[in-house]
Amino acid sequence: QVQLVESGGGLVQAGGSLRLSCAASGRTFSTRAVGWFRQVPGKEREFVSAISQSGGSTYYVESVKGRFTISRDNAKNTVYLQMNSLKPEDTGVYYCAAASPYRQTGTRSDDYDYWGQGTQVTVSS
Repeated sequence: QVQLVESGGGLVQAGGSLRLSCAASGRTFSTRAVGWFRQVPGKEREFVSAISQSGGSTYYVESVKGRFTISRDNAKNTVYLQMNSLKPEDTGVYYCAAASPYRQTGTRSDDYDYWGQGTQVTVSS
């Protein structure tokens, strides 16, 4: 069982930055790929970024490439999402998710088994 807690969301003006954190419980965190997804009311949850178990491989949706950076610190059981040059279309509830141990890093919601409660990111124009 893995519990995930996101933090770092908030209200920011366009062009600003936020850093989201995803803190995980348990001793198997380093064996799990982790993804970030976001959702706005009325729309499906959207893949944003993912990172492999070691952090050696990272993935991004096209719309955030060059602006967002995902990283992880396995010693702290934490994954980060640094978001720069934020745009109003980045607004949404951001969720982190952890996959089964040793599973290949995925970009779909059903690639992940455990989800956090989400943190709201609002970017004003």
